[in-house]
Amino acid sequence: MIELKVSEYLKEIERVIEKGRFKDSWDSLANYELAKWYRKAKFGIFIHWGVYSVPAFGNEWYSRNMYIQGSREFEHHVKTYGNHKEFGYKDFIPMFTAEKFDADEWAELFKAAGAKYVMPVAEHHDGFQMYKSDFSPFNAYEMGPKRDVIGELGEALESRDIALCTSSHRMEHWFFMGHGKEFDSDIKEPLKRGDFYWPAMSEPDHHDLFSPAPSSEFLEDWLIRTCEIVDRYRPKIMYFDWWIQHHAVKPYLKKFAAYYYNRADEWGIEVAINYKHDAFMFGTAVVDIERGQFAEQKPYFWQTDTSVAKNSWCYTENNDYKTANEIICDLVDIVSKNGSLLLNVGPKADGTIPEEDRAILLEIGEWLKVNGEAIYGSKVWRKFGEGPTEVQEGQFTDGASKVFTSEDIRFTVNGSYLYATVLKLPEDGKVVIRSLAEQDASRLPHFHGIIKDVEILGFEEQLNWTRTQHGLEITTTKVQSNKPVVYKIHID
Repeated sequence: MIELKVSEYLKEIERVIEKGRFKDSWDSLANYELAKWYRKAKFGIFIHWGVYSVPAFGNEWYSRNMYIQGSREFEHHVKTYGNHKEFGYKDFIPMFTAEKFDADEWAELFKAAGAKYVMPVAEHHDGFQMYKSDFSPFNAYEMGPKRDVIGELGEALESRDIALCTSSHRMEHWFFMGHGKEFDSDIKEPLKRGDFYWPAMSEPDHHDLFSPAPSSEFLEDWLIRTCEIVDRYRPKIMYFDWWIQHHAVKPYLKKFAAYYYNRADEWGIEVAINYKHDAFMFGTAVVDIERGQFAEQKPYFWQTDTSVAKNSWCYTENNDYKTANEIICDLVDIVSKNGSLLLNVGPKADGTIPEEDRAILLEIGEWLKVNGEAIYGSKVWRKFGEGPTEVQEGQFTDGASKVFTSEDIRFTVNGSYLYATVLKLPEDGKVVIRSLAEQDASRLPHFHGIIKDVEILGFEEQLNWTRTQHGLEITTTKVQSNKPVVYKIHID
């Protein structure tokens, strides 16, 4: 029955591509235009929640690491749950009951945080689908919570004008459970399509993008699972994790993108795809930087995905949390460089969002209530900012806290206003924005226009300001804040 469904779905995918304006080639997909709502949104919430939230140990890779002999997760598993032959990863599924999951409560929190889009993980590397599926019984609708988690959350978000997005990390499942075959565990042959652990192949060299290649059977399974998410929930963004850059995946990526973009045309919605590691041809989807950002402003729109915790994407009992201020500074920096921030939280297995995650989101939301006009719908200025602090470029660079100074300022433009966000307000209240200095007319300055007025968002104080050859000099006497402060500059 599953094979029949697979065959029928593959034919439907080909039919949609055949009749649509997007074909499965980079030349055709290059006609993609960035979703306008996405460029304006600037801030979204990622959600890593699944079976791995039950052991809540190490991180969301527990399903892989628990089968690696000698690892911390292996030793913890044996000590806590017994040997792998008697209690494997699949045995966590009945424990994943999500009895306190309330989609409306989540959506209300995300709205209070100021998020404009929310992206639950539809399927992680472990292979458990967090949605209703026709292609495997190992999904949240039939097992564990026995609820259509993505569907419920989508409805709650839609009622609050927040875009539902989804992510698929399925490709890595090709090898994710493979270490379980190296000793006497519950992962053993024969495995077939639809089985929870299938195919559990040997883990490849992740830098080798040519061999060994996933089988066509697995790649077809990946394609239909991903298209099923699109058809069932109509997500506004589809995010892919790494390893889709493997050469064997390329034809299937193109088919998916053509299918998704054509479906969006049919439904009259604007959508986007997130990718890493040049898996897609540049310009056909949106670049994503995992746990990092760019050092300079980019002429193209991009996204950072990171988490409130430094050590894990999912909930664990020992999460090492960032501060809300660190995240707000990163948000301001990213937006000034033409980016968007996708910030992850990790709910507990019972469906509650940890107090630490909740507190961080609410603190960010309070800042955005006051300063959101410098973020939402904003565009880049001639330069992203000024100041001595250098942001390290690249992925996985957010482990170390950045120490910004009172000279670190970031710029955005919205309508007739230029926004200068001072990442750390000086104690004496004296701010100098050097990029707005009066300059000789014979030289090309960053700004040679007329400043009508300057105000500070969230505070009533009348500012004293003047332009000199040193910069736009602003003095405040009553303003105190331990978070970034935004100066709204009225331009004539």
